[in-house]
Amino acid sequence: MKEKRIIGRREKITLPEWGLHMISGKIDTGAYTSSIHCEYVQEKTVDGISILEFKVLAPGHIKYKDRLIKTANYTQKKVKNSFGVAEIRYKVNTIVSMFGEEFEAEFTLSDRSKMRNAILIGRKTLKGKFLVDIDQVNLSKNFKNPNT
Repeated sequence: MKEKRIIGRREKITLPEWGLHMISGKIDTGAYTSSIHCEYVQEKTVDGISILEFKVLAPGHIKYKDRLIKTANYTQKKVKNSFGVAEIRYKVNTIVSMFGEEFEAEFTLSDRSKMRNAILIGRKTLKGKFLVDIDQVNLSKNFKNPNT
Protein backbone atom coordinates (compact mmCIF):
# COMPACT_ATOMS: atom_id res chain seq x y z
CA MET A 1 0.00 0.00 0.00
CA LYS A 2 1.33 3.40 -1.00
CA GLU A 3 1.87 5.94 1.78
CA LYS A 4 -0.67 8.77 1.82
CA ARG A 5 0.63 12.28 1.26
CA ILE A 6 -0.36 15.12 3.59
CA ILE A 7 -2.18 18.04 1.96
CA GLY A 8 -3.48 21.31 3.35
CA ARG A 9 -6.96 22.83 3.42
CA ARG A 10 -6.18 24.53 0.08
CA GLU A 11 -3.87 23.13 -2.57
CA LYS A 12 -2.48 24.10 -5.96
CA ILE A 13 -3.52 21.57 -8.59
CA THR A 14 -2.93 21.27 -12.31
CA LEU A 15 -5.56 20.12 -14.79
CA PRO A 16 -3.32 19.59 -17.85
CA GLU A 17 -6.05 18.49 -20.26
CA TRP A 18 -7.87 21.76 -19.59
CA GLY A 19 -4.77 23.96 -19.74
CA LEU A 20 -4.97 24.98 -16.07
CA HIS A 21 -1.73 25.02 -14.09
CA MET A 22 -1.20 25.54 -10.36
CA ILE A 23 -4.74 26.65 -9.67
CA SER A 24 -6.05 26.88 -6.12
CA GLY A 25 -8.56 24.28 -4.97
CA LYS A 26 -10.29 24.03 -1.61
CA ILE A 27 -10.10 20.62 0.01
CA ASP A 28 -13.63 19.71 1.07
CA THR A 29 -13.96 16.44 2.99
CA GLY A 30 -17.71 17.13 3.32
CA ALA A 31 -18.19 16.85 -0.45
CA TYR A 32 -18.10 13.46 -2.12
CA THR A 33 -17.44 14.64 -5.68
CA SER A 34 -15.05 17.39 -6.76
CA SER A 35 -16.58 20.45 -8.41
CA ILE A 36 -15.38 23.26 -10.68
CA HIS A 37 -17.00 26.56 -11.63
CA CYS A 38 -18.54 26.58 -15.08
CA GLU A 39 -20.57 29.41 -16.65
CA TYR A 40 -20.97 27.96 -20.14
CA VAL A 41 -22.10 24.39 -20.72
CA GLN A 42 -24.02 23.00 -23.68
CA GLU A 43 -24.94 19.55 -24.94
CA LYS A 44 -24.71 19.05 -28.70
CA THR A 45 -25.09 16.18 -31.14
CA VAL A 46 -22.26 15.86 -33.66
CA ASP A 47 -22.44 13.04 -36.21
CA GLY A 48 -24.97 11.25 -34.00
CA ILE A 49 -22.76 11.45 -30.90
CA SER A 50 -23.69 13.49 -27.83
CA ILE A 51 -20.94 15.99 -27.00
CA LEU A 52 -20.66 18.26 -23.99
CA GLU A 53 -19.03 21.66 -24.53
CA PHE A 54 -18.02 23.76 -21.54
CA LYS A 55 -15.71 26.49 -20.28
CA VAL A 56 -14.33 26.33 -16.76
CA LEU A 57 -13.76 29.24 -14.39
CA ALA A 58 -15.22 32.75 -14.73
CA PRO A 59 -13.88 35.32 -17.20
CA GLY A 60 -12.67 37.45 -14.27
CA HIS A 61 -10.65 34.59 -12.72
CA ILE A 62 -6.87 35.08 -12.96
CA LYS A 63 -6.44 31.58 -14.49
CA TYR A 64 -9.38 31.85 -16.94
CA LYS A 65 -8.38 30.71 -20.46
CA ASP A 66 -11.64 31.16 -22.48
CA ARG A 67 -10.99 27.63 -23.73
CA LEU A 68 -13.87 25.56 -25.09
CA ILE A 69 -13.52 22.00 -23.80
CA LYS A 70 -15.37 19.19 -25.57
CA THR A 71 -15.99 15.64 -24.42
CA ALA A 72 -18.21 12.70 -25.24
CA ASN A 73 -17.30 11.14 -21.88
CA TYR A 74 -19.80 12.72 -19.49
CA THR A 75 -22.84 11.88 -17.41
CA GLN A 76 -25.33 13.70 -15.25
CA LYS A 77 -25.45 13.39 -11.48
CA LYS A 78 -27.89 14.49 -8.80
CA VAL A 79 -25.97 16.57 -6.24
CA LYS A 80 -26.99 18.50 -3.13
CA ASN A 81 -25.53 21.97 -3.42
CA SER A 82 -24.03 23.94 -0.53
CA PHE A 83 -27.51 25.16 0.40
CA GLY A 84 -28.88 21.59 0.64
CA VAL A 85 -30.91 21.81 -2.56
CA ALA A 86 -30.72 18.87 -4.97
CA GLU A 87 -29.76 19.73 -8.55
CA ILE A 88 -28.70 17.86 -11.67
CA ARG A 89 -25.12 18.59 -12.80
CA TYR A 90 -22.92 17.37 -15.61
CA LYS A 91 -20.02 15.20 -14.46
CA VAL A 92 -16.77 14.96 -16.45
CA ASN A 93 -13.41 13.27 -15.93
CA THR A 94 -9.96 14.78 -16.34
CA ILE A 95 -6.39 14.28 -15.19
CA VAL A 96 -5.26 16.00 -11.99
CA SER A 97 -1.59 16.58 -11.27
CA MET A 98 -0.37 17.10 -7.69
CA PHE A 99 2.96 16.39 -6.03
CA GLY A 100 4.42 15.19 -9.33
CA GLU A 101 1.78 12.49 -9.73
CA GLU A 102 -1.12 12.30 -12.15
CA PHE A 103 -4.45 10.60 -11.53
CA GLU A 104 -7.93 10.72 -12.98
CA ALA A 105 -10.66 12.59 -11.12
CA GLU A 106 -14.26 13.45 -11.80
CA PHE A 107 -15.67 16.95 -11.47
CA THR A 108 -19.21 18.22 -11.54
CA LEU A 109 -19.71 21.45 -13.46
CA SER A 110 -21.52 24.01 -11.33
CA ASP A 111 -22.15 27.70 -10.86
CA ARG A 112 -19.81 28.62 -8.02
CA SER A 113 -19.92 32.37 -8.75
CA LYS A 114 -21.24 33.13 -5.27
CA MET A 115 -18.58 30.96 -3.63
CA ARG A 116 -15.06 31.94 -2.61
CA ASN A 117 -13.39 28.95 -4.32
CA ALA A 118 -13.83 28.05 -7.98
CA ILE A 119 -12.69 24.46 -7.33
CA LEU A 120 -13.59 22.01 -4.57
CA ILE A 121 -11.68 18.77 -4.18
CA GLY A 122 -13.97 16.13 -2.68
CA ARG A 123 -13.49 12.82 -0.88
CA LYS A 124 -13.63 10.65 -3.99
CA THR A 125 -10.53 12.39 -5.37
CA LEU A 126 -8.74 12.30 -1.99
CA LYS A 127 -9.53 8.70 -1.01
CA GLY A 128 -6.51 6.45 -0.68
CA LYS A 129 -4.07 9.19 -1.70
CA PHE A 130 -4.15 12.03 0.84
CA LEU A 131 -4.55 12.99 4.49
CA VAL A 132 -5.72 16.55 5.22
CA ASP A 133 -3.89 18.81 7.68
CA ILE A 134 -6.18 21.82 8.12
CA ASP A 135 -3.32 23.91 9.54
CA GLN A 136 -1.47 23.77 6.20
CA VAL A 137 -2.02 25.33 2.75
CA ASN A 138 -0.40 24.79 -0.66
CA LEU A 139 1.95 21.96 0.30
CA SER A 140 1.88 20.77 -3.31
CA LYS A 141 3.13 24.17 -4.54
CA ASN A 142 6.51 23.68 -2.89
CA PHE A 143 6.87 20.02 -3.92
CA LYS A 144 10.05 19.29 -5.82
CA ASN A 145 9.90 16.17 -7.95
CA PRO A 146 13.07 14.13 -7.32
CA ASN A 147 12.79 12.71 -10.86
CA THR A 148 13.15 16.09 -12.59
